[in-house]
Amino acid sequence: MKIYTKTGDTGKTALIGGKRVNKNDARLEAYGTIDELNSFVGLLISFLSDEDENRAFLLEIQNTLFDIGGNLALDTESDNAKKYNIAFDEQNVAKLEAEIDRISKNLPALKQFLLPGGSQTASFCHVCRTISRRAERNIYAMSEKFFVQKELLSYINRLSDYFFVLARFMNKNINKDFFYVKQ
Repeated sequence: MKIYTKTGDTGKTALIGGKRVNKNDARLEAYGTIDELNSFVGLLISFLSDEDENRAFLLEIQNTLFDIGGNLALDTESDNAKKYNIAFDEQNVAKLEAEIDRISKNLPALKQFLLPGGSQTASFCHVCRTISRRAERNIYAMSEKFFVQKELLSYINRLSDYFFVLARFMNKNINKDFFYVKQ
């Protein structure tokens, strides 16, 4: 089977359900940013050892991002929409919040703004954080025209917080100085 179909050569692509839309459609921007984020999470994972306690949770995030991308790529007007839609609920958000709390409890209180950086893994966390923020903006833009589950929006909002505390944790674990903005 060939990977290329040539059906997108005219600037259109298909949503899940078959409807063809322009490649600059808000839905493509939203799920494309989720795909980009998922790729960077994979890059972050590649720098973690198999024993790292955060690895399994990051793999879980990747699977959730894959599901989110699928939901955002769904033609909600198609007859197949219910068949492919993956429901998100407060449990998805609560699990992410619990992980943020677990990581945060051993971090010093923030007294100043942080500059992104530090260790390589912390730097990748900051890249994931900023892509999460862009994904959130794109999904909100999409939600002005198309239905998006509120729990999905909450999850993406918390995800950037997760990557922020994970970056701080990664820097603390290697005893690297934090990089603060001078007042």
